[in-house]
Order: sequence, then C-alpha cells, then structure tokens
Amino acid sequence: MNRIRDLAADVSAYLQFYRDLGVEGLRVRRTSKGQRQPQTDRAGGAAPQVRPAAVPAALPAPARVYAAPVSLFDSPPAGRETLEAVRDDLGDCRRCKLAADRTHIVFGAGDPNAALMFVGEAPGADEDAQGLPFVGRAGQLLTRIIEAIGMRREDVYICNILKCRPPRNRSPETDEIAACEPFLLRQVASVQPQVICALGAYGAQVLLRTKEPISRLRGQFIDYRGVKLMATFHPAYLLRNPNEKRKVWEDVQKIRDYLLGAGGSSRAGRPR
Repeated sequence: MNRIRDLAADVSAYLQFYRDLGVEGLRVRRTSKGQRQPQTDRAGGAAPQVRPAAVPAALPAPARVYAAPVSLFDSPPAGRETLEAVRDDLGDCRRCKLAADRTHIVFGAGDPNAALMFVGEAPGADEDAQGLPFVGRAGQLLTRIIEAIGMRREDVYICNILKCRPPRNRSPETDEIAACEPFLLRQVASVQPQVICALGAYGAQVLLRTKEPISRLRGQFIDYRGVKLMATFHPAYLLRNPNEKRKVWEDVQKIRDYLLGAGGSSRAGRPR
C-alpha cells in the first residue's frame, strides 16, 4: 500500500511539474498493436476520450518576477567566510574585459545557508539590468522547477560562473572564467550546500574541470569537494528544446529525494 501511495505521489508530482512548465496535455500512449488504449469508468463503460492540447514550442513567461530576499547575507556559523565578505572583496570588479559593458555585477541571491545551490553560466540582459541572477524567462522557468520539487527560491542559493554579462550572451571565455572562478569557489565554501545543481555545460564543466558534454554528465551525482553535484540542462536550453523537460525532471527528482532521504540533513532549505 505504501508503494502504491509513493507511486501515486510521484505521478502526481510529475504531472504537476509539466503543468508548471506550461504543458496543457500529454499524448495518449498506443498499445503494441498501434491502437489507443481506452480508459474505462468504474461502471466498466468506455470513458470519453479527451484530445490533448499541443505541447507549446516555447514556454510562456509568467507575469510574476522573483524579488530578492530582504537580506542575502545572514550570519554563517563562526569561522565561515560570509557572502558579504566575498561580495565586498569582489568590489567594482575590473578583473576582465566584461566590466566595460556591464550595467550591474550579478553576484548571487538566496539563502546563504541553503542545502541546495544552483550554478548557471552567466547573466543575461534582464539579470544585467536588475543585478540579480535568473530573473528573465529562463529564471522564471527555474523558479517553477524549484517549486515543482517542493521548495521556494528563497530556500536555495543561485549564482553564475560569470558575474557580468558577456556581449550578446556569447559563451564565457577562458580569461573571464579565470577572473570569476575564485569568487564562485568562495561562494560555494560560504554556503556549504549539500547539493550543487550545475545548470548547463559551463556550470558543470567549470566546477568539475572537464570537457565532458552535459549529456554525459547529467543524471548522476558526482562528488565535488565533499558535496554532491548534479548537472542538468540549463533552463534556457529547455525553452528552445521542451522535449528535454523529462530528463530535467528526473534529475531534480534525484536531488529532492537525496535532500529528503538519508543523504540530506535537517538543515533549512530541504523540500517541504
């Protein structure tokens, strides 16, 4: 009975995840003979067939935009460098050429003691304008993914490899990564998350110092400096390739189960 309840809960969460991502219907699976499998009502008669809505090519952006917490820098345990100290040391950074065209440095946002930390690639135009990570369409999708596993944005910590927007959102370059990486590693050391979710190829490759493609890295926990790291596709990639949502759902389910299970402690920021 418990197994049935757990299965029902997983199916319900799976469907809610797709609903949150803007999918309004799923196709009916065909049997091995190529016929639709009819559903029956409790009296034994055939239930009416419902025509599923088409999966949208691009996910609609919700009206709500995430607002940063009142304080990003709560005091950590004694002896741990604060995020505020890291941000102060970063200062009005001019360590690479990206400083010339940026509007704001995008340092990070969220719970400074979070059990789950997201690391993306670089700020986009919306992030550069507001000085906050993941507030554009990809960020709104990330919010829905976080909520789909029973958490809130204020429960997690979110940042990027780069702290400034590359021109025309191009890929990070080696010198830019080298300038920002020490501050990223200090952010990880300050937050001390139980799980890092690396979003996209650069998020995973920079942390793991590898050239392996994201398709090979995702879907498995990798030990990273005593922390579990799960790589998955970037939300911006999902906006262009909605057929990959299922893989991301599988990845974030593993994160949720780890934080809820024996692997996760009782720290704040676990799924509710």
